[in-house]
Amino acid sequence: AVKEAPDVTLTAASGTSLRIADLKGRVVLLDFWASWCIPCRKSFPEVDALNTELAPKGLTVIAVNVDEQRKNADTFLQKYPHAMTVAFDRMGAAARAFDVQAMPSTMIVDRAGRIRFTHMGYTEKTIGQFRSEVLQLLSEAK
Repeated sequence: AVKEAPDVTLTAASGTSLRIADLKGRVVLLDFWASWCIPCRKSFPEVDALNTELAPKGLTVIAVNVDEQRKNADTFLQKYPHAMTVAFDRMGAAARAFDVQAMPSTMIVDRAGRIRFTHMGYTEKTIGQFRSEVLQLLSEAK
């Protein structure tokens, strides 16, 4: 069943608040990750590359960090230069709202604000699935 993306507010790395509901009209890929997550070392740069490729077409990627210690996230982020928006969910409220069961977990939200695709974990095939799903949602009428 397709459900509405929960209206959560995250804190972006820049310190600004980021409300999921404000992103309606764009396709949003929410990627929940943690510094201790081994597959995230592979997924993080690949998701960032997808953001660079498809942001001009209307994709917004938000990499949501769930580390309790911000310094652990910062160490990871220094190792992996990125252009996508990084946000922090230290208390896990967004992860709970989106029912995240694994690291990484990714939800792809359509222009109407509905969660259309959910992925738990990450393999070498996953980024290709993200790409085709995002392109499908981008092709849908606004």
